[in-house]
Amino acid sequence: MKYDRIKKELFVANRANFVKRMDKNALAVFNSNDIFPISADSTMPFQQHRDIFHLSGVDQEESILVISPNSKNEAHKEVLFLKETNEHIAVWEGEKLTKEAAFEVSGIKTVYWLDQFETVFKQMMVEVVSIYLNTNEHLRASTIVQTRDDRFNIKVKQDYPAHQVLRSAPIMHSIRAVKHPIELDLMQHACNITKKGIERLLGFVKPWVWEYEIEAELIHEFMINRSQGFAYTPIVASGPSACVLHYIENNQQCKDGDVILLDVGAEYANYASDLSRSIPVNGRFTDRQKAVYNSVLHVKNEAEKMLVPGTLIPEYHKEVGLLMESELVKLGLIDATDIKNQDPKWPAYKKYFMHGTSHFIGLDTHDLGYYNEPIEAGMVFTCEPGIYIPEEGLGIRLEDDLVVQESGAPLNLMGDIPIEADHIETLMNS
Repeated sequence: MKYDRIKKELFVANRANFVKRMDKNALAVFNSNDIFPISADSTMPFQQHRDIFHLSGVDQEESILVISPNSKNEAHKEVLFLKETNEHIAVWEGEKLTKEAAFEVSGIKTVYWLDQFETVFKQMMVEVVSIYLNTNEHLRASTIVQTRDDRFNIKVKQDYPAHQVLRSAPIMHSIRAVKHPIELDLMQHACNITKKGIERLLGFVKPWVWEYEIEAELIHEFMINRSQGFAYTPIVASGPSACVLHYIENNQQCKDGDVILLDVGAEYANYASDLSRSIPVNGRFTDRQKAVYNSVLHVKNEAEKMLVPGTLIPEYHKEVGLLMESELVKLGLIDATDIKNQDPKWPAYKKYFMHGTSHFIGLDTHDLGYYNEPIEAGMVFTCEPGIYIPEEGLGIRLEDDLVVQESGAPLNLMGDIPIEADHIETLMNS
């Protein structure tokens, strides 16, 4: 791994949080992700399943975590099963975790090789009446591809039909939403790497550079700072492309007079950062561009103040909508008649600001968490209002990552990344 080893105290604490929410006489199983094929003998780079990583810190394929807190065998309360390493594997694939190294990473003392799984797992299942199976229940999940967890879940139900099946997902949604201080440090590190990328760009962007050249500058800066790369597919959208919310082609030339919408973020140690900035190709905003920019910034600054304990996200989004409505009226994009005749299910402001303002962020860019429960301290959200005007070829979005505090305003993990329009112009022209 490129990142420094994470303190195992994090994973010990995360497992303890999971165990607190488990039913008695139950165990839980978490599998690594597969290495996904492309074609022939080509595969995609391995990315660990975030749940097993959250609970163990193990960051390699073909790994299984079993948590059985009420096991009569003290050694089986927490067990890791790993792919056995040997000299041949070390030569062809690189170093894998030894049993000793697995303990240093996870804090789990009992480690078996995978070929012992069926035997040991049967011993563990005899002692329990229920099993927590892990499924992807994210609201935006696409579950077309069968995962290692999916295959395991099918087999368990066949092999142990008399056991009660429980769901891990509700517990993971709760415990992953509130970040441990070590996690916040890792997320801050990811944001710091993103800052370096943005600072690099402000001295690089000029008329007629290509969007993919900007993407290349970012990936260079991210990787020389020990990131695996982008936390999500980057958006580098100049001119009219900025009005396409999920534009990822990044294949156009940046024209003099246009604004580039950047939605980019580095990952670090599997933790995501998520940033949006809008910068002028030639280093100067026009008066109209700056007016739209400052309206977006005003909405963002006011929205951040509402990210406090007790806030309900649906109500928060309604309040942000009213802020945006006021700004769009000032900009001449909507008027009182539009507001009077609007469909309450799709307010007038949605013509120019059609997406939500905030989402959970952490191990996933759109992280786990419940949107219908009050915000808690330690949760981390993006704040990303935008205005998109296709008829003007202009899209502006501004976004930072914010940690909810016990009291007062949230902590902005990106607070020292330039965001004021005048500051951006000064840096681009210095």
